[in-house]
Amino acid sequence: MAALLEVTGLTTKVSGFTILNGLDLSVEEHELRVLLGPNGAGKTTLIAMITGQFKASSGTIRFAGQDITGWAPDAIFQTGISRKFQVPNMYETLSVFDNVMVSLRGRRRVFATLFQVLRAAERDRIWDILEFVGLADKANDPADTLSHGERQWLELGMLIASDPKLLLLDEPTTGMTESDKHRTAELIQEIAKSHTVLLVEHDMHIVRQIGKRITVLHQGQRLAEGPLAEVMSNDLVRQVYLGKGKFQ
Repeated sequence: MAALLEVTGLTTKVSGFTILNGLDLSVEEHELRVLLGPNGAGKTTLIAMITGQFKASSGTIRFAGQDITGWAPDAIFQTGISRKFQVPNMYETLSVFDNVMVSLRGRRRVFATLFQVLRAAERDRIWDILEFVGLADKANDPADTLSHGERQWLELGMLIASDPKLLLLDEPTTGMTESDKHRTAELIQEIAKSHTVLLVEHDMHIVRQIGKRITVLHQGQRLAEGPLAEVMSNDLVRQVYLGKGKFQ
């Protein structure tokens, strides 16, 4: 199967420091890939480069057969790549329903969108998404009244509404309660049934729950890659990242 996302020889330097160093990575369509690595390994930088926030010093990024290296963020978004940040990014004073509404593909002018009449299919789509993320009963509530976990779920709903081919999720369970983490992991697994997902995660309980194929980064390079059990037993991974007993 051809890769949906293919990163080849990707290198970037910031203030003279090499963050990614000749990184190679490929993710197949409808795959849920988990990206692990210690702080400074280059995980978030990679996500930022895929979405166009950071530029490559060398190397290429191909998505759905197109070379998107150096493209502007909006152009990359239009190809079907959506990113979830560690801190939820939404319209705080708008209702939960309206946040999902303005995220529908093609509805990017917020104020104009709010005064447009929704088609029946669009309204049904929004309610389906709110039911999916468990926020239908809060549809009329302002986004800034939601709990931390609910805000994360709303942003997942907003990403789904943008109809992406690839979702980039950067530590979506940070700061959550254990029950909210479990719920988020379940949502991600469901999302991955119809979308390709590249997930940056540090909580090994979550990784065990959802991880099938893992890529471990270290010093901007790929240290190990493979099925969860294989990566868990890799001595080099244990030494440089996980530490003795981390997987116990």
